[in-house]
Amino acid sequence: MATARESLLNAALVALADLPWSAVRMVEVAAAAGVSRQTLYNEFGSKEGLARALVRREADTYLHGVDRVLAERSPAADRLVAVAEWTVREALARPLLAAMLTGCWSERLPAPKPARLGAAPAGVPAQRRADAGPPAPAELVAAVRERSLDALGGPGALDHGHRDGLAHRCELAVRLALSYVIAPVGERVGLIVRTAVAGVVASGGSAGSAQGLPGAGTARSSV
Repeated sequence: MATARESLLNAALVALADLPWSAVRMVEVAAAAGVSRQTLYNEFGSKEGLARALVRREADTYLHGVDRVLAERSPAADRLVAVAEWTVREALARPLLAAMLTGCWSERLPAPKPARLGAAPAGVPAQRRADAGPPAPAELVAAVRERSLDALGGPGALDHGHRDGLAHRCELAVRLALSYVIAPVGERVGLIVRTAVAGVVASGGSAGSAQGLPGAGTARSSV
């Protein structure tokens, strides 16, 4: 069963699908969540606090999803392709996530800043974390890169040179995905990522292995 906090965040996200953030009313969010307005203020402190929590949850949900994709038992190249494809699908379906990943915030969306310096800390631990402000696009890219690197070439699994090469390919995969979020095109992001991170055999067009990226496969892309 969802907690009051989760119910309020869900209600706010539903309201945001139909209204610009400036038109979303706290009293209506509380009513939709089935809790009192006082409960809403106890959890978030203000509408700005609610916005910060909403954006923080979107970031956390995205990174947890990246972890799930990387946990699949498949070759390294396949997993990087899967992360890129999943990133594009999620960002195109979730405007808040797309804004965080690209830094392009529309007037419809909340673009919360960190809590005012010197303000009393929130009484709810989860809100104190949210009040630190949303992660910047570069922070999210770095987080995905490090998660990918840990999943594909954990500590001690690769020498320094190969690990650096793998780190570059992990970052390249997510940055290519973001380019598709900003400017969607007809070609599949998975094919582009596979070509970039694993190399292509010119004669046959199939993906091959590259230094620092073991297990490059030829699985088909879906995005």
